[in-house]
Amino acid sequence: MSAETPDYKDTLNLPKTDFPMRAGLPKREPEWLERWERIGIYDRLREKEGRAPFTLHDGPPYANGHLHIGHALNKILKDMVVRSQQMMGRDARYIPGWDCHGLPIEWKIEEEYRAKGMDKDKVDVVDFRQECRSFATGWIDIQRDEFKRLGITGKWEKPYLTMDFHAERVIAEEFMKFLMNGTLYQGSKPVMWSPIEKTALAEAEVEYHDKESFTVWVKFEVAGISSDFAGSQGDEPIGGWPKDLMGADVVIWTTTPWTIPSNKAVVYGQDISYGLYEVTGTPDECWANVGDRFILADNRAGDVMTRARLSDDQWTRVRDVTSEELSSLSLQHPLAGAEGSDGEWDDPRDFRAADFVTDEEGTGFVHCAPSHGMEEFELYRDLGMLEQVITYNVMDDGSFREDLPFFGGTYILDRKGKEGNANKTVIDKLVEVGGLLARGKIKHSYPHSWRSKAPVIYRNTPQWFAAIDRPVGDGQDDYGTTIRQRALRSIDDLVTWTPKTGRNRLYSMIEARPDWVLSRQRAWGVPLTCFTKKGALPTDDDFLLRNAEVNARVTAAFEAEGADAWYQPGAKERFLDGIVDPDAYEQVFDILDVWFDSGSTHAFVLRDREDGSEDGLADLYLEGTDQHRGWFHSSMLQACGTIGRPPYRGVLTHGFTLDEKGNKMSKSLGNTVAPEDVTKQYGADILRLWVAQSDYTADLRIGPEILKGVADGYRRLRNTMRFMLGSLAHFSDEDRVAPADMPELERWVLHRLAELDHKVRTGYDAYDFQGVFQAIFNFATVELSAFYFDIRKDALYCDGDTDRRRAARTVLDLLFERLTTWLAPVLVFTMEEVWLERFGGEGSSVHLVDIPRTPADWLDEPLAAKWAKVRAARRVVTAALEVQRTEKVIGASLEAAPVVHVREAEVLKALKAVNFADVCITSDIVLTGDPSPAEAYRLPEVEGIGVVFEKAAGEKCQRCWKILPDVGRHAHPGTCARCSEALG
Repeated sequence: MSAETPDYKDTLNLPKTDFPMRAGLPKREPEWLERWERIGIYDRLREKEGRAPFTLHDGPPYANGHLHIGHALNKILKDMVVRSQQMMGRDARYIPGWDCHGLPIEWKIEEEYRAKGMDKDKVDVVDFRQECRSFATGWIDIQRDEFKRLGITGKWEKPYLTMDFHAERVIAEEFMKFLMNGTLYQGSKPVMWSPIEKTALAEAEVEYHDKESFTVWVKFEVAGISSDFAGSQGDEPIGGWPKDLMGADVVIWTTTPWTIPSNKAVVYGQDISYGLYEVTGTPDECWANVGDRFILADNRAGDVMTRARLSDDQWTRVRDVTSEELSSLSLQHPLAGAEGSDGEWDDPRDFRAADFVTDEEGTGFVHCAPSHGMEEFELYRDLGMLEQVITYNVMDDGSFREDLPFFGGTYILDRKGKEGNANKTVIDKLVEVGGLLARGKIKHSYPHSWRSKAPVIYRNTPQWFAAIDRPVGDGQDDYGTTIRQRALRSIDDLVTWTPKTGRNRLYSMIEARPDWVLSRQRAWGVPLTCFTKKGALPTDDDFLLRNAEVNARVTAAFEAEGADAWYQPGAKERFLDGIVDPDAYEQVFDILDVWFDSGSTHAFVLRDREDGSEDGLADLYLEGTDQHRGWFHSSMLQACGTIGRPPYRGVLTHGFTLDEKGNKMSKSLGNTVAPEDVTKQYGADILRLWVAQSDYTADLRIGPEILKGVADGYRRLRNTMRFMLGSLAHFSDEDRVAPADMPELERWVLHRLAELDHKVRTGYDAYDFQGVFQAIFNFATVELSAFYFDIRKDALYCDGDTDRRRAARTVLDLLFERLTTWLAPVLVFTMEEVWLERFGGEGSSVHLVDIPRTPADWLDEPLAAKWAKVRAARRVVTAALEVQRTEKVIGASLEAAPVVHVREAEVLKALKAVNFADVCITSDIVLTGDPSPAEAYRLPEVEGIGVVFEKAAGEKCQRCWKILPDVGRHAHPGTCARCSEALG
């Protein structure tokens, strides 16, 4: 620029904004949280009338610790659902809640007691429950602040708590519906039992870890003829008897030696090939003797002999043993007749075929302790023989009953959940009596309590069940007469599943599940509010007291005092006196499975709250995939038993969080990512953006490098918003241009907005946050920043008050409205910052507005097709110029005036119909239909376009930097015609 040429920089319409490049989210986000609370955004949204309701029912987390990254994923997804539904015109309500009862909290209090040397069982139960309540209250306050820090909107000042008095009343009422409709019963069957926590566990409370277990091969001697085959002539069976089997041993294999004292039977497979095997030689150390005969499945014989330390030349197969022969045999327990056994195991063991026996492992025979295994239990239940085979040898702490010979007082697990002395004691006794053939150890997947992390056992104990195949006597038969029928039909007819695989998972679980174990032997929870008649059997019609007046007394007391009323002195008399004789009944003190609590939340949240749901149903339940066996499952069963259908119309499931390498997170591995750490380093919006960018239907990976990449993408998006803010400075309604009067480029942007509006709305309705965000992000950073903004910067900065500039600013205003509202459900803090930069004011917030409707007539498919050709040709030009820039022939694209050879006449026509030089950001451009010369630059993916580089002719305009022949010929020195006119 010569000394005579003015500096035109101040004459340009450069962007003007205070919106910072650096977000500073960790510091600024809490300020926006305070502001939202001050102006009461959630309640102001509820004031909007005439909107269709949308209710996402919150699955309650346990109130017992700081949030982990899984909590953050879950709550952010829920928040994005609620906010997007609200901004699409619905009244989207969100009442956060907490699960407050059950073992997770009770276990924490017990740990505190143990640390002080106190015995929980010696503390008054009401005092203990109050400590549990206080513990939960403290963690609710902590977790509430941690959730709010993530930008989660909701009725935080009035959440639902399962320990609220009204909630405890309703949970009891919902249980009473099972009591009154005939589905509640007391039964005795094997359940997963935690000896450490002294309670039954649900499947959802169990996790599987590798465990090393003892494994034993035990001999059951053939002692005679089965009573079914005994004839009228002494002990000889009708039709003869295979006497060579007398004294042979049927060998069983088990990984739970502690169940041998509870053995009542051995079973075999009807279609398995069995043989009689004889020992012909033995090594020095072996529990087998020459002449011993064993009955084994042929497929397992070799393995069993190897386990017994016998080589192939030390045993032989004598003959086949048929199923008919097996059915004629009677077996004796290996401890039968042992000195000091007091006849405990002297009765013959039942021996029969069962369809669950295989020859894939073990011996081809299965030892049955129906008190400790469901398959065995169901076999003898169906045979009507439970009374003969059920034992009560194992106590609630996992010890054998004191009077059990040899083993009384031994423990399956010690008090720390490690291997107790029961297995070794049983094995040693089997060795002593000659009942053991082999032993070893095996590492296998084994169920553990997910709270205490200790192994669990199957233990027969009286429990309370909801029968899922018994007709429900409530008259609600629209979807079936039993709970299972209703659930299975509802899964297909009433619920939308996201992803659809969730349907299959829950269906298969409910199709195969047993009756629901409702009872737990604990103190902190809602009790099973029922009474049993003294002296009556569980099968008697009058065993359970079913009395509406008694129920009303109980629930009224719970409403006023909470469930503690059940445990107060004189409670039984208080509830029964004057209605029935209190002395004739026993009060039940088991508590409800905590899954029944959470499964009942629909009743006291959706049904009872003013801000619940008009029909008592939720539009959506949203949790992790583990809740197919947890909350989704229990809510389905509970509601099908009480209202005849599930409490939800839609179910969304997300995966688990893994580290960057795809490994499960573990504190011991040091690969966990705490939400608090992310918000301190990056801000909650980065965590929210990570959720939006991820495919939540699968497991999600997170770690330092992934978060760094998310932050980089965030910065690109932030820069796009900053450019719009700067270019819209002082924009007013007088600057608007009607779409019909806009240039093609602007109308193409409007077309894209109309397309995206449809994608955003359908995507948000389908909860496809990844698809929505990816579409918006690509549009903002590729189609806007790298294309439209890049082209229109010249007009925005250098034009005077032209139609082109006003059209561009009108489009920017329309873009601003849509991008901020489209992204507000995801980037709640950043979009609020962007919005307030333009529309500040105490009551203003992007979260109070709806996504604007985009007119359908903005769609222009022919125009879009034309601009697809223009953009393709532009890519070839910009790639050709990049070669020249790399080789330092030019410094900027405005130094070029390339010749573009276009083979297709239709494409050439399209390029000539627009200002292609502006589109390519060159000072000039020549379009020709002549064939491309050999030296022309080409892109393989764009056929028919060749570019020959030429430098622009003329001088550089000192205002817009274009190189044009007319520069210097106008009123203002060193300017082109356009810039001189803009200067006036």
